[in-house]
Amino acid sequence: MLRPLASSLPLGFFAFGTGSVLLSAVQLRWVPLAQTRPVTLLVLVFVVPLELLSGVFAFLARDSGAACALSVLGCAWAGTALVTLTGPPGRPSAGLAVFLLSVAPLMLVLSAAAIPGKPLFAALLLMGACRFALTGAYEAGGAAAWRTASGWIGVALAVFALYGGLALLLEETTQRTVLPLGRRGRARTSLQGDLGHQLDHAEREAGVRRQL
Repeated sequence: MLRPLASSLPLGFFAFGTGSVLLSAVQLRWVPLAQTRPVTLLVLVFVVPLELLSGVFAFLARDSGAACALSVLGCAWAGTALVTLTGPPGRPSAGLAVFLLSVAPLMLVLSAAAIPGKPLFAALLLMGACRFALTGAYEAGGAAAWRTASGWIGVALAVFALYGGLALLLEETTQRTVLPLGRRGRARTSLQGDLGHQLDHAEREAGVRRQL
C-alpha cells in the first residue's frame, strides 16, 4: 500500500526562519525587554507546533534524518521559550545554558548525517548549532558580544531558511528542482528516480522489518 504525503520540510524551514527572527529581535534589542515574554509566547504557539508537526510527518514519509532534526528543533524551541517566559526578562539562565550547550553537539551530529544527501539542510543545522553554542555561552555568564553574535547568526539563518523553504516548496509543487538545493545520493534519486528507486531496500526499513 502506498501512502503519498506532502513534504513537511518547507513548513519546517519557514517555522525555523520565523523563530530565528523572533529570537534575534530579543537578542539584538530590536524590541524592548518588556516585550520579551510576548515574543517568546509567539515562539511557543507558532514555531514549536509547526516544527513538531513537520517532524511527525517527516517520520511518516520515512525520512528519519529530517524527522529527528525537526523534532529536536521543535523541542529545543519549546524548552528555550518556556525558560525565557518564566524567568526575569533579559537575565541569563545557567540552566538554559546547560541545555543549549548540550543541544549544540547534537545539532552538529544531525548536520553531519545530513551532508551526504541534503547539504543545504546540513548547513542550516550547522548554523543552528553555532547559534545554540553562542547563546549558551552568553547564558552561562559570557559577554554581551556572544548574545549579539548569536542574534546576527539568527538573522542569517532566517534568510537561509526562507530560501530553503521556497526552494523546497517550488520543488514539491513542480516535482522538479527550480532553485538549487544541492541534493545528492539517495536524496537526488528520490526526486529524479522512478518507482523502483523509491521501493529499493524498503524491506529493511523501520515499519517493515520486525525490529527497529
